[in-house]
Amino acid sequence: MDEKISLDAIAQYGDAYADKVLKEFFSSKVKITGSEILSLCNVPQVNFFVIHELFKTWKEETSKLKSSYFDYETTDVQEALTNLMSVLSQNIAIDRSHFSPLLRKAVNQTLLVVFNPYDFFSMIVTGQNNKLEVDSFKEELKYLKINKAPLEKMLQKLEEKGVKEITGNEAFSILDQILEEVNFNPEDVEDYLEKFSAVLPLDATKFYVTKPDPVATQSIPQKENINKPATAAVKPTAAPQAIKSKANINDTLTRQNRPTLIDNFQKIAKIKESLTINQKFMFTKVLFHGDFELFSQAVDHIDKLESIKTAIHYIENEHAGTWDHDSEEFHEFMELVEKRFA
Repeated sequence: MDEKISLDAIAQYGDAYADKVLKEFFSSKVKITGSEILSLCNVPQVNFFVIHELFKTWKEETSKLKSSYFDYETTDVQEALTNLMSVLSQNIAIDRSHFSPLLRKAVNQTLLVVFNPYDFFSMIVTGQNNKLEVDSFKEELKYLKINKAPLEKMLQKLEEKGVKEITGNEAFSILDQILEEVNFNPEDVEDYLEKFSAVLPLDATKFYVTKPDPVATQSIPQKENINKPATAAVKPTAAPQAIKSKANINDTLTRQNRPTLIDNFQKIAKIKESLTINQKFMFTKVLFHGDFELFSQAVDHIDKLESIKTAIHYIENEHAGTWDHDSEEFHEFMELVEKRFA
């Protein structure tokens, strides 16, 4: 069996935790201030994520300030806007209805960075529209207090090269190299379990869903440590087996004793949007020879196809010549393809 993080379970607990915090605070208050936000939760990262969201909102609002009569880009105006932000930060006042979505998002982000940092990294480095702006990335890291070492190393490399903006794919490749170099180990979750549980009991085992092994005869691996870095389990296969015929993928999937689509599969709109960072590392290294750009192009192409038949034909002819059909990586990738066209 293989264990995967459940984003739905994280969101469910996160919302319940936020509701309890909201109920307690707003039972005696109408609005919450900036200083109260910084001390609201016993997990400081939650509070910092809320403040970060407020800062981002301010940046988005000021970026819309344009005029045919006034120059908002001059140094004096920009300094005045910065001073205004400083004054506003001392005068934060948010009612419950507007604060609730901010807190829910902050709690869910915190749970993700604690229990599934690799997916959180993916969310950060791919940025918006598959683009990472270094200045914005640097600003985000100011508010991140947990598992930030790999991202700090990445920022250092980008600044040393004088890079201002890169694609999300390029950023992901750099992060991949860094995680290999620093042998990153996520922080111990026990302290966070205790703090979250002080507000609302947290059973971390519910964050993980057990997925049946796609190969019936394959031995059952040991339970994965939730603090174990994803890259530690990602190793290229030593002796990939070549595809022997055009129908080989279909033959392999058919003869394996695998879960049926009806029993276990839920259709996904796009493979690209459903991938975790661990899967990206795994598929890139094992199936696509360490070439993340090649992997991204393949996934984008498959997502544009209209049927599983054309998808399998494309995979067989363009990529699967050296894939090991008995590997976990092969079956997990093909399962995603099946979900895409289910």
